Amino acid sequence: MSQTKSAAVGPAPLSPLEAKPVGGMVIGALGVVYGDIGTSPLYAMQKCFGAETGVEAVPADVFGILSLIMWSLIVVVTIKYVLFILRADNRGEGGIFSLMALALQRRADTPYFGNGIIVLGMIGAALFYGDGIITPAISVLSAVEGIELKFPRLAPEVVPITIFVIVLLFLVQSRGTAKVGRYFGPIMMIWFLALAAIGIWNIIDRPDILMAINPGYAITFMIRHASVGFITLGLVFLAVTGGEALYADMGHFGRRPIYRAWFAIVLPALLLNYLGQGALLLTNPEAVRNPFYLAAPEWAQLPLVGLATIATVIASQAVISGAFSLSRQAVQLGFLPRLEVQHTSEFEIGQIYMPRINWMMMFAVILLVVLFRNSDNLAAAYGISVSGTMVITTALTYIVARDRWGWSRLQSVSVFGLFLVIDLIFVISNMLKFFEGGWVPLGIALILIAVMSTWRRGRAILFNRLHEATMPLELFLTRVTDTSPQRVDGTAVFLTGSREGVPYAMLHNLKHNKIIHRRVVLLTVLTEEVPRMNEDERIEIYDIGKGFWRIIVHYGFAEGPNIPRILERCAAAGGNFDLMTTSFFLGRERLVRRVAPLMARWRENLFISLSRHALSATEFFRVPANRVVELGTQIEL
Repeated sequence: MSQTKSAAVGPAPLSPLEAKPVGGMVIGALGVVYGDIGTSPLYAMQKCFGAETGVEAVPADVFGILSLIMWSLIVVVTIKYVLFILRADNRGEGGIFSLMALALQRRADTPYFGNGIIVLGMIGAALFYGDGIITPAISVLSAVEGIELKFPRLAPEVVPITIFVIVLLFLVQSRGTAKVGRYFGPIMMIWFLALAAIGIWNIIDRPDILMAINPGYAITFMIRHASVGFITLGLVFLAVTGGEALYADMGHFGRRPIYRAWFAIVLPALLLNYLGQGALLLTNPEAVRNPFYLAAPEWAQLPLVGLATIATVIASQAVISGAFSLSRQAVQLGFLPRLEVQHTSEFEIGQIYMPRINWMMMFAVILLVVLFRNSDNLAAAYGISVSGTMVITTALTYIVARDRWGWSRLQSVSVFGLFLVIDLIFVISNMLKFFEGGWVPLGIALILIAVMSTWRRGRAILFNRLHEATMPLELFLTRVTDTSPQRVDGTAVFLTGSREGVPYAMLHNLKHNKIIHRRVVLLTVLTEEVPRMNEDERIEIYDIGKGFWRIIVHYGFAEGPNIPRILERCAAAGGNFDLMTTSFFLGRERLVRRVAPLMARWRENLFISLSRHALSATEFFRVPANRVVELGTQIEL
């Protein structure tokens, strides 16, 4: 079979992130990326003291815990994430799936390593979702609980107010990350300025608190409190939750704005506020019941509750935006069924909204608030998923450093081995809270791992079933002439997941209608292990004779397919398509249970259910509905 290849033409557009002013992006990053870690001072310091740890607000312990918090921010967030992890830039995209794809690019041909990397990426993504559900619950609850300081009688209203705020948060998601960031960014700037001001206000009274930067206090604390040291570390970890969102949301703003916002605004404000809370505890140990609010002047405490509530709503935005990005990547990479993706910006490719993910997250967050009812209970559930994701991120970045950055084994082990040890210490400390609530994020992660692995396995089985029912294209073309089967005017586009063979829908159409269009296009859409494809690499066009064409379209995992737009671009390579005379043939499989299934019965049932609720191919590929012909068939799994 002879085939002629033509390359589609078209200039590659400039990245919108490169063209936007960095200053505006820094403010936007404050509202979307740093909300989570920026509201940690509400609860991190407070949770480290009390009955759970037995640690009292005596000067030695205040210095010790404060030193642990400060060095956690410096080592885990500043050095690991901002200076190293953000370098793992997969064509502007970040997040665990982006990192997984980056690590796979040179290991995919090795089944042992390739499958291991895929499993790590799946587990990391599932843990990130667990974090994304707990963060809004604990952040908003912690802020609203500040009302109790001024109005104790309103304590029973904390949960209803929290639920109301959470509902409002998820309702505004459809407006898009760009618009949300535009409004949230300036508010978060005020929030970080308030954090810094409160810190300075208290440091002036006890400037000796600045000595807490000495890591010796942290080491001494751990030695002195060996019995509860690991429990305390699990609570200290609350100060760095949100660090993973820096990388997950990189695709929304780019590396430079995230980098600059951290060093210029976020890190100084956080350090000053934690130092201020420590200074307050040196002066007034009884303020340990809520050192964040009590560190502010009395006249400012009530306005601070309002500002903190708004800030915690914004904090949740970081993980929600990250969940949208992660979900789209999961769909494109074949870990989740097709889901609706709404693009909320004409200029920013990364600005998306996914309705089904949004409402499922809202329901789960409200359920957590109702079940746990206060931030103290939720604190026990917080941390396990984040620390687990950090371990996986470290492991995958080690592979990237070896394969792509050209680091030696010694260099890679020295840097990422140290990070891994720190991550594992935090994982162990958080696992001690398993029975107090830590099972929640792990349970969420296990459910999502089951869903993703089942979908991936089910699609592989389905692909093999369809492949068995097809025939080689070369053999098919030898039987096609100008008159047999009957040729009719127009263009028929058959979407197929395989580059080879005759699409099942085409054989089905020929069997029942006994016709072939004068021009037949076999269209395959492939998702590559990069977030976005260069335009000159996107389309391959092959003229395979007798009016048959094969078009292979390449998309990145952070892009959404658009078939009509692709066909328009094919005109530049000699393929003129009039949508009014083009019919799109799609296969719709009706899955039935097999007597001897190739996977567990519960997984088979789950896969069939997921398939039935997946977005239709017509909507997902943006094919004009009035030009679609669906051909159904029954397939045994």
